[in-house]
Amino acid sequence: MTDAHETAADLAPPTPGGAPPEEAGPAADRAPIPLLEPREGIPPVIADAEALAEVTAAFAAGTGPVAVDAERASGYRYGQRAYLVQLRREGAGSALIDPVACPDLSALGAAVGDAEWVLHAATQDLPCLREIGMVPTRLFDTELAGRLAGFPRVGLGAMVENVLGFVLEKGHSAVDWSTRPLPEPWLRYAALDVELLVDLRDALEKELDRQGKLEWAHQEFAAIAAAPPAEPRKDPWRRTSGMHKVRRRRQLGVVRELWQTRDRVARRRDVSPGKVLGDAAIVEAALALPADAQALGALQGFGRVNRRQLEQWQAAVDRARSLPESALPLPGQQVAGPPPPRAWADKDPAAAARLAAARTGVSELAERLAMPQENVITPDTVRRVCWEPPRALDAESVGAALASYGARPWQVEQVTPVLVMALQAGADAS
Repeated sequence: MTDAHETAADLAPPTPGGAPPEEAGPAADRAPIPLLEPREGIPPVIADAEALAEVTAAFAAGTGPVAVDAERASGYRYGQRAYLVQLRREGAGSALIDPVACPDLSALGAAVGDAEWVLHAATQDLPCLREIGMVPTRLFDTELAGRLAGFPRVGLGAMVENVLGFVLEKGHSAVDWSTRPLPEPWLRYAALDVELLVDLRDALEKELDRQGKLEWAHQEFAAIAAAPPAEPRKDPWRRTSGMHKVRRRRQLGVVRELWQTRDRVARRRDVSPGKVLGDAAIVEAALALPADAQALGALQGFGRVNRRQLEQWQAAVDRARSLPESALPLPGQQVAGPPPPRAWADKDPAAAARLAAARTGVSELAERLAMPQENVITPDTVRRVCWEPPRALDAESVGAALASYGARPWQVEQVTPVLVMALQAGADAS
């Protein structure tokens, strides 16, 4: 039995009907029980101001942490907005809120603003929650807690099963949550996603404390809660799948024009860009540089496009074909920071030696700590320190460098000795 799984062994066997397990007796060897219904049944969907005010008051009067989840319509709608918000709190029960009918949940967010919010994979849900006025001041991320505690599988279903002994039905995770009205099975699934989040949080807190990692987790959670909204990506069209095939500047210009045209259409129609035109079709058109709509229609991905749409896409191709050379995008994307590691051996052999030693050291440290390497320290931070190390290769200077790139205090404490040795070894090798 692994350290992480001992928490499950401390929990009593799960009981049917949704009641949380008690911490009294072994359950590790018992078959997990399907969680079929929320303990108070499926709550009604909140879709008007009066009902929202009642839920807000109930959650303000509740006690303890607040379980929070959100469902999006990725792959169906444009953007990443929330189409259902689920909450649960002791004393308030569970709530399902329609953020399309109730787009401003700032009063609810303020009502539970002082409570700890429990989310699974918080960074996925926080952007869409922020859009509707829900911003936590402190949180507990059960997925990240699972990573820090060394669980090999950290999806919500796997965590609930391994830690609490219940099986969550996950068949509706990728449905179109913009559907109205939402089918009852989907609502049941949504309510169950927050049913045991606080119980999972409590078990993981106990396990992290046992491993001596609870303060590390608190630092990680605080960093997530304090992080500002992500900056918009520069040149997002460069992330088109299959871009590695596109090498000439004129072809890159076609990708950019088609991507931007598709984005405008998708935004106007409120549908996923992939439903408007696939990435593969964009790349095909860029490679072929079709002279007219008939030639474009013969390409893979355009065969079922009607004449009007073909002319729209061909107009984008024509715009790229007519651009002066100076207006065409350059190959590759200018990225701040060190070059790709594959180029280090040629550009700076000493830096390559430092990076190799650092990677080995971080890998060994991660194994000792029983957690993924990227949670011990981000690969980008390691690369930056190895590419431009501080003048003094001592603990104070290396620790300061790590902190300047956003490493948490616990990471600085754990990683600094490893990097000092790696940087010194790299210096000796050069």
